[in-house]
Amino acid sequence: MSIQHNVSLKAYNTFGIDAKAKYFISITNKAELIEALQLPQFSEYFILGGGSNMLLTKDIDIPVLHINSKGIEIIKTNDNDVLVKVQAGENWHDFVLWCIENNLGGVENLSLIPGNVGTSPIQNIGAYGIELKDTFVACAAIHIASQEEKVFSLGDCNFGYRNSIFKNEVKGEYIITSVVFRLTTKNHKINTSYGAIQQELEDNNITNPTIKDVSNAVIAIRQRKLPDPKKIGNSGSFFKNPVISKTAFELLQQKHAKIPHYVVSENEIKVPAGWLIEQCGFKGKRFGDAGIHENQALVLVNHGDAKGKEILALAKKIQDTVLHQFNISIEAEVNVIA
Repeated sequence: MSIQHNVSLKAYNTFGIDAKAKYFISITNKAELIEALQLPQFSEYFILGGGSNMLLTKDIDIPVLHINSKGIEIIKTNDNDVLVKVQAGENWHDFVLWCIENNLGGVENLSLIPGNVGTSPIQNIGAYGIELKDTFVACAAIHIASQEEKVFSLGDCNFGYRNSIFKNEVKGEYIITSVVFRLTTKNHKINTSYGAIQQELEDNNITNPTIKDVSNAVIAIRQRKLPDPKKIGNSGSFFKNPVISKTAFELLQQKHAKIPHYVVSENEIKVPAGWLIEQCGFKGKRFGDAGIHENQALVLVNHGDAKGKEILALAKKIQDTVLHQFNISIEAEVNVIA
């Protein structure tokens, strides 16, 4: 383990924000993590995974611990499924592709989601009708203050829509080091009912899709809708889709008959934040180097040298406009470091 000084984090966050880390430590295993947490000169730490779900608005003066541990292993095999343990530093999409290559089903709908495996339980990543919790078994984590390991089961994590115990009750207290998933080896449950997956399959004349077909369909859809962070800085969907009461939705529907929506429960309706933002006229707009993607209003982008504070100011402008026009509050899904 070595400590680097004054390291640019531009290559470590998908927005491409050129913030600096005063101290930077690459963590490749649990022992190095515990060693770093026991350094006597530091009492606070900034935990960095894939850098895909955050917006840096300032330099980081406390030590940045970059979780870079690698490894995927099958730890138990049953009749119809296996348990797979994945180290926190593994890239999420690379893990999904590994599952496809090994005919392991359950995460194919989550293809091409940016970030690392270790941060996936924090916001219970989800897409196209599937959430992380659907295959999650447990995760191991190190308590920052005591350096003791704790295993969190599915029930412990209090998963909700883009939410978990790691964003609430124990926020900032633990660093996830590995995650265990239960994946099917046969009789895969193919989910094509959400979004445009079924249409994508039909367009390719696929009537009996495999998990690889579903993965390919999701990849194609996401590539059309979402910009590649390697080409233009972004963090995917910047805002959560708001869930409003059925009564509030019905009032909204009187003014906007064709408003897209998803039924969450008998009394709750989810409205696409991207649609709300587009109706406010933001789609494709640019304010200096901070902007809104031309194909997906839910995505804020860095056209080159935008500062984190400029992107944050744009996000606030969008939130205020949506609130004024629709009386709906939209919440940032991205973790803002301010």
